[in-house]
Amino acid sequence: MLGDSGTDLISDGDHLEALATRQRRVWLAAILLYGVGDTVTTFWGLSTGGIAEAGPVAAPLMEAHGRFVLLGVKVVTFGAFYLLWRLVRTPGRVAVPLALATVGALVTAWNLVVISSA
Repeated sequence: MLGDSGTDLISDGDHLEALATRQRRVWLAAILLYGVGDTVTTFWGLSTGGIAEAGPVAAPLMEAHGRFVLLGVKVVTFGAFYLLWRLVRTPGRVAVPLALATVGALVTAWNLVVISSA
């Protein structure tokens, strides 16, 4: 709500609560898109044959240790991003889970394109 002078009458507490709610939603999107979406479509693609992991970190690890090392890569990635998110104390820190969600959406979509064309 705006006051007569155009200033925002919503308290800082309300802003922080709204931002926290949004950050939880963005973390949920990151988990669903990068954690679940990419992992499920990667395993699905690998099971169809003729499709290989192309990620510069995951591919050599999966070649050396098998498919399920991807789960460890995801845990380490989420841990690193969560630590970064905890260290950044500005409202802009929502960009940390947003980056995971965005990459997850793009990679999941790409995986589906590759699977459908195989």
